[in-house]
Amino acid sequence: MNKRELGQSGIMVSPFCFGGNVFGWTVNEQQSFELLDAYVDSGLEFIDTADVYSKWVPGNKGGESETIIGNWLKLSGKRDKVIIATKVGKPMGEDKKGLSKTYITKAVEDSLKRLQTDYIDLYQSHDDDKDTPLAETLTTYTDLIKQGKVKAIGASNYSAVRFKEALDVSKANGLARYETLQPEYNLYDREGYEKELEPLCVDNNIGVITFYSLASGFLTGKYRSEADLSKSARGAGVKKYLNDRGFKILATLDEIAAQYKTTPASIAIAWVIARPGITAPIASATSLKQLHDTTQAVHLELSAEAIHLLNEASSPL
Repeated sequence: MNKRELGQSGIMVSPFCFGGNVFGWTVNEQQSFELLDAYVDSGLEFIDTADVYSKWVPGNKGGESETIIGNWLKLSGKRDKVIIATKVGKPMGEDKKGLSKTYITKAVEDSLKRLQTDYIDLYQSHDDDKDTPLAETLTTYTDLIKQGKVKAIGASNYSAVRFKEALDVSKANGLARYETLQPEYNLYDREGYEKELEPLCVDNNIGVITFYSLASGFLTGKYRSEADLSKSARGAGVKKYLNDRGFKILATLDEIAAQYKTTPASIAIAWVIARPGITAPIASATSLKQLHDTTQAVHLELSAEAIHLLNEASSPL
């Protein structure tokens, strides 16, 4: 398993990232600790979270995922064994949102406190903030890097036009640049990334960390009819995949998983890993079995024929 660099940051990670969005949502703190221990014990280290996780849960206020990870870091003493990526910018209530200097400066301290660490490996803009000049945001991040509070920066949910503009602002002003981009990308949702973002990222040596890498769980094969949608809290987001193209993708995943004696989830993740320019797909897990199924992908090397069959089945054209 060869590690990959996050852009030009010098930070090396395994080609898989554990999604922390489930911590404090569909798994409690104790279950989260067990999953994180198993993840690191398997030789992996890259963990993604955000300050807003998991604010959408009734009774939560945001920061639950970071808090759980911080408690685990303190208890386990494994800070030097992991690469922590978190995000800022999504609404956290009241006027707490965006990418202004004032807000980022406060938000990063809150994240550091919850994570119980004195630095964040990868700090990401969770959403584009068109009300704040890019230069202000990037200058703030540059200062945080100089202070040692942040090692590298990245962005999520940026259009190709805005991401290129951000890169240009960094270059023109001698500021830290976004070393990573976090787009939605999986076997079903391909066009949004491949059409404009992929060439931009490849040309600029940007690390790509994909979210919804399993299409909200659809690519695990768990949901094959509307009756299956009640199987988990995320089922409602899967209905849009239940169509001829979706079923064709599942059938091909089943076929290739049988050849490799593994699961559809492993194959779906391995396909993303094999895409040129991808650094690491993000996937979450709520059980040790799910974690094993998805992380096994780092040990799979899909043949050119397998990749071709998956590309054909999932072609958005």
